[in-house]
Amino acid sequence: MNKIILLLMILNIGSQTVCQVKKDYPIQPVPFTQVHITDGFWFDRMETNRTVTIPYAIKMNETTGRVTNLEIAAGLKTGEYCTRYPFDDTDIYKVIEGASYSLMLKPDKELEKKLDELIDIIAKAQEPDGYIYSARTGKSDKLKGWIGPERWSNLQSSHELYNAGHMFEAAVAHFMATNKKSFLTIALKCADLLVKDFGPGKVQLPPGHQEVELGLVKLYRLTGEEKYLNLAKYFLDIRGRGKELTGRESWGEYSQDHKPIIEQDEAVGHAVRAGYMYSAIADVAALTGDESYIKALDKIWNNVVSKKLYLTGGLGATGSWEGFGPNYDLPNASAYNETCASIANVYWNHRMFLLKGEGKYIDILERTLYNALLSGISISGDKFFYPNPLESFGTHERSAWFECACCPGNVTRFIASVANYIYAVNSKEIYVNLFTNNKADLKVGNDEVVLSQTTNYPWDGKVVLNVNLKNQSKGFSINLRIPGWAQDEVVASDLYQFIDKPKSKTTIRINGKQIDYNVENGFAKISRTWNDKDVIELILPMEVKRIVANNNVEADRGRIALQRGPLVYCTEGIDNNGYARNILLTGDSKLNTDFQKNLLSGVEIITGKAYGVKSSDKNILTKEEQNFVAIPYYAWAHRGKTEMSVWIANDEKVVRPLYGSDLLSNAQITASAGKNPEVIADRLEPKNSIDHSLPFFHWWPNKGTAESVQIDFQNLEEISQVDVYWFDDTGIGECRIPSSWKVFYKEGDKWREVYTVDKYGVEKDKYNSVTFETVRTKSLKIEIHSQPDFAGGIHEIKIK
Repeated sequence: MNKIILLLMILNIGSQTVCQVKKDYPIQPVPFTQVHITDGFWFDRMETNRTVTIPYAIKMNETTGRVTNLEIAAGLKTGEYCTRYPFDDTDIYKVIEGASYSLMLKPDKELEKKLDELIDIIAKAQEPDGYIYSARTGKSDKLKGWIGPERWSNLQSSHELYNAGHMFEAAVAHFMATNKKSFLTIALKCADLLVKDFGPGKVQLPPGHQEVELGLVKLYRLTGEEKYLNLAKYFLDIRGRGKELTGRESWGEYSQDHKPIIEQDEAVGHAVRAGYMYSAIADVAALTGDESYIKALDKIWNNVVSKKLYLTGGLGATGSWEGFGPNYDLPNASAYNETCASIANVYWNHRMFLLKGEGKYIDILERTLYNALLSGISISGDKFFYPNPLESFGTHERSAWFECACCPGNVTRFIASVANYIYAVNSKEIYVNLFTNNKADLKVGNDEVVLSQTTNYPWDGKVVLNVNLKNQSKGFSINLRIPGWAQDEVVASDLYQFIDKPKSKTTIRINGKQIDYNVENGFAKISRTWNDKDVIELILPMEVKRIVANNNVEADRGRIALQRGPLVYCTEGIDNNGYARNILLTGDSKLNTDFQKNLLSGVEIITGKAYGVKSSDKNILTKEEQNFVAIPYYAWAHRGKTEMSVWIANDEKVVRPLYGSDLLSNAQITASAGKNPEVIADRLEPKNSIDHSLPFFHWWPNKGTAESVQIDFQNLEEISQVDVYWFDDTGIGECRIPSSWKVFYKEGDKWREVYTVDKYGVEKDKYNSVTFETVRTKSLKIEIHSQPDFAGGIHEIKIK
């Protein structure tokens, strides 16, 4: 069986499919195995993924016990489930998928052998009827609350079907890469079990976390077995209909179970679940012709792009449910923007393009790809972000791994297959969607075309395409995407607007001669009878553009952001006198660019002059001119903890000035548990106790415990008052004001309680002050007792 034809099918592609798919996307992407990225920006990242990230993720799956979980289920080892979550099997499946894609591009016998070893363990962990879920088969005690008493009994949280979906995708990828059926046999056996167990008159529950639908579609494309497509559609169709079908109570917006999918018109709930579901809806719509699905997707997409999309392309305003907030609720410091949600956003927008052929979808794809998604993986390939906020007060750094490690594995499979998004074709047209150095083998109707790109994108806007024909052309169109940012449009809505007028427009030349062109649906369509060795030059204007947000976005009022080409920029304190919060960038500031080859593996920086704003003890603001530097957002947090901001104040009313020194300025603050306790002395005033737009400290997940923060001064200090502003996220989290608290001071090597007749206040939305007899000490301690079943937290403290 021809592997290229198979890959065309699996990646939503191909005019020819061995399973004779009856309907499909009208536009078909060119699979990454036919697009050879040669050097430059994406080549470097794919090589890092192949040589660093994939081996690293495999090692971490072994050392953290994820492989052991499967070995216990397989009877190869004994013991309790090693990790925290029942979906940890998918971390192995995802890296197998990523490694398989890598093998398609560059054979590696050692890597292939490692996959064989993992697959052998997976095969032994599978139960005789096809069921595979290590937490249940391994008889985990600690996960009983997640997995339920029997199969499929707690799908709202068990992730049984989510696990299966990732396994299906990985098994298809492995078969495509190696022609081995070892993993595919496991997947098909499991899929057949799902077909047997789910459906009308059987188990009528949707997946809690969507993903299995995407895996089932890939199995359908590979095998031609409509039962897999039908089950994918069934899972989508019963979502939001629990009461109607079985009397089941709704799982709510979090799981997109609040309405039938064809009635949904707003993006709500968990962003990754939503993105995977929207991608699956598009797949099933393309394969069945269901117009009601497409109409629902149109409404949801418009809602996201006009009200819920971050400038970086990220999705998810809150970490409380890892998902969407209300319309226009786009905070910066507390933005969640999970890396997996960015990957899902790329999947979804790619599919929308395949359905509609409009460049606005690739605009969102590219914005997400270069910014929110790429931020999730370090340049070195072995450090990761889970959330990707647009502002940091110096408290963020990438992690080597996570207890919930869904993002690293997801990155491995995405980066390995990034070339899948560069081109697309139909019977008469080639779509050039993304720009990077590559050589692609394409077929348009009967024309066989080798299309090569040469470019220094995203640093330079010049893209040269060489057209090589294997036979005489009968005429076809090459459609060059003209990005929205090159047409004075940030996104296809009024959520964001450029405020700088364009200084130049996009130029297109053929064989050195400039041509006139029209942009239709985001593409310049060039129709002609092509000759061998024709050369197309696309010159995109790479200007620094200032951006403002819709006034309904409270967090961005009085602020601007910077973009150059597809890249959103940010300021880091390390480049701007130590701070990002106090920068004032006025509208008349002249901005320049400079490529720094030795900085962050080579980046174009934006430079100019700005003001650093300070406040005196009498609250008088002063502005001092200083040098200004901005770097690409994806490259932040590579040089130690430092402040960062995408949205920069251009109005004095919103700038956060630096204050003079006080008792806490040089104190060392530590805590009994939790991260970054120093933020309680940053002198940033919260609006209320639930304010997530500013840093806060908490002891979560320690609940119902005695905890403390300790303040150590450099010298003996006389203290007589402590003010505490409690953090409390009632309604969205598990932090509450404490049940009680006390202040202690250190005398010698002993802690003593301060003497006071004041009541220790535990009120929200205000400072709770306690005045006491003056103590002379080098150390102070605030000790709290949190409420039962809740953690405590502090926004800010003051000491007098």
